[in-house]
Parts: sequence; structure tokens; C-alpha cells
Amino acid sequence: MDLSVALYIVPTPIGNLGDISSRAIEVLNQVALIACEDTRHSGKLLSHFGIETRKTALHDHNERDRAQWIIQKLSAGEAVALISDAGTPLISDPGYHLVSQVREAGFDVIPLPGPCAAITALSASGLPSDRFSFEGFLPAKEKGRLDKLNELSEDPRTLIFYESPHRIVHSLESIVTALGAERQVVMAREVTKTFETFLCGTAAEVLTRVKSDANQQKGEIVLMCHGYRSDVEDEIPAVAMNTLKLLSEELPLKKAAAIAAQIHGLKKNALYKQGLDLGL
Repeated sequence: MDLSVALYIVPTPIGNLGDISSRAIEVLNQVALIACEDTRHSGKLLSHFGIETRKTALHDHNERDRAQWIIQKLSAGEAVALISDAGTPLISDPGYHLVSQVREAGFDVIPLPGPCAAITALSASGLPSDRFSFEGFLPAKEKGRLDKLNELSEDPRTLIFYESPHRIVHSLESIVTALGAERQVVMAREVTKTFETFLCGTAAEVLTRVKSDANQQKGEIVLMCHGYRSDVEDEIPAVAMNTLKLLSEELPLKKAAAIAAQIHGLKKNALYKQGLDLGL
């Protein structure tokens, strides 16, 4: 295969080395330079496949400056590949500024298909996949995390997040608070690796299982949430409606809805509307 002078976006395995494509290996062998998120990390992968192409580091801290140097290489007639530590570059990884500047400089950017943790996990989640929103990592601080989740609370698309093991419990707690304890959640851990695990259930159920099993707080995590459903019957479980009915016998409906929402981790407006529809 004769390569054009271009920037090649090359996905690498997210765990199982067998997932790399023959085309990816061929491109990495033939380009003049491979831009890596971490040259030491990628060096192990490249060595495994006998790829001896020159490497250079391209990460969040040097990407803007490094982009111009890579454009000089392209101008000299050298093809360049971009890889990240794992999966498809630019998906919660560096590369946006490089690709943008390379295109502005008039060079082609050629993507190769390949592994992506978000898409791989979604395909096996059992959640709706016709419409989804990839949101990357949730904010590290609780307020920022809750603000973000509240923004997404009525988004009808399946929501996909990446999460680190030391924050997974906090993120699940925030999901229970902002999206509701009954929101359907799937947590995919170590996808394609030896200890691959999928936990499925309500946000409250998945949180309980993760808290009780330290092994679920390790490794690479993709967290997926069912989108908001406007169908009130689907959103409000029978136990919550029973609580609302009991409280409304002693309290104004608005107050009863607020208390029932707090008890069950649901939205008070949805409970209030349902109460009005039922004539409570």
C-alpha cells in the first residue's frame, strides 16, 4: 500500500491486542512519524507488532505547538499517524487542535475505523442506540458534576460517560441525585479485557453493587444512562405513586410531590403533574 502525504487517525486496541486491524499495522509501519499521546505507553504496543517507526509525543500540554512542527513534516512530504493510548484518537483524547490545524494547512486527514470504548460498550448495553450523546468525563467536583447532570436530566438520548475508578461511586451518587434512583444505568468495566463486566439496573441498584464490591471500582469504565422518558407511567414507579397518594391525604399536593420526589429520587414536577392528572 502506497500512502498519501496525509495525517492518518489510527485507532488502537482498548484492551485486546487482537482488535487492531491489518490496515492500522500497515499504516503505522509505513508513515514517517507516529504522534503518540504517551510514547512510552504506545512503545509497548508498537514493539509487540514489530513497528519501528519514529515516535513523537503529542498530548494536551504540547498539542498546539507540536501541530505546527507536524505540519512542517507533512510539507516535506512525510506521512504522519496519530494514535492515543487506547481506542480512537480525539474521543476524550488529544488531537482536535492538530486535526484542525492540519486541515487549515491544506493537508488531508484520513481516518481509519477501529476500537472505541464508548461505541463498543453501547452496542452491548441493551440501552437505546438509535440516538445517544457522548459526554466524556463528568466534572471531578460534586457541584460541577451535578450541574452537568441536571443539564442533561431531560435529554431523551442515551447518555455515555467515561469515568475513572476512584470517582465512580461519587458519579453514581450524583446520577441518583440528578437523574433519579430509578433511571436505568449500565456500567461497562474493562471492555474487551480479561475482567470485562457489565452491571445493569437502576442507578440505585448499580450504585449499591459498586459500593459493595471493590473490584467494580477498578479499571476503565464506561457509564451509560437511559435517556429521559416523558411517558410519566414509565418514569414513576408504583411505589412512588403510592407514597404520593398517602402523603396527599395529609398535605397539599405540591408539598406531597416534593417529599415523595426526595424519598424516591424522582423529579417533583413529574410527580406533581401525575397527581393533578389523578385528581389528588
